[in-house]
Amino acid sequence: MISGELYKDARTDVVMQSATLRDARRLISMHTFDVLLVDITLPNGNGLDLIAYTKSVHPKAEIIVISVLDNEQYALLAFELGAVGYLVKNSWFGNFVEAVLQVANGGAYITPNIARKLLRKLEPSQGGIAPSPSNKQETLSPREKAVLSNITAGYTSIEIGDRLKISTETVNTHIKHIYNKLQIHCRAQAVSVTAQRGLI
Repeated sequence: MISGELYKDARTDVVMQSATLRDARRLISMHTFDVLLVDITLPNGNGLDLIAYTKSVHPKAEIIVISVLDNEQYALLAFELGAVGYLVKNSWFGNFVEAVLQVANGGAYITPNIARKLLRKLEPSQGGIAPSPSNKQETLSPREKAVLSNITAGYTSIEIGDRLKISTETVNTHIKHIYNKLQIHCRAQAVSVTAQRGLI
């Protein structure tokens, strides 16, 4: 159980749990929290609706989608609504504690096979790349370029911090700035946009 994994780790505190969309909305309105894990398929509703609702009530809350659906369309919808993570259930790659900690510190977390599908989806030939933003928005600092280079190489925030001799929190702050400047929402887009625009 995901909740059991989170309960066992001293770095995470489980505030609430719910099995239905209706009950989840009620609990979200009553509690404050940093990270919400959302299953797309919920009794009496769609988890995507819960993402939108959560962002309207707690704009600063970070959201991770957990789903059996290995589908890039759902992932893109989730990211557009404000999610910063997408984990496929029963994937070989799925450390829920690491995912929660990473997004709580400003990063993102995506199951690799979903990231690969997003890359294909965002290829220029597919028409998935957003128009290039203004030069002012796109200008990255040398440190941001170094972080971006490591992102495209597949390193996690912790690994990037070790490589650049900076804290994970600082890495995640740089990632947020990069996402904002490039008008993107996830690492998969960062890789694709970097290749498309020759940013590094």
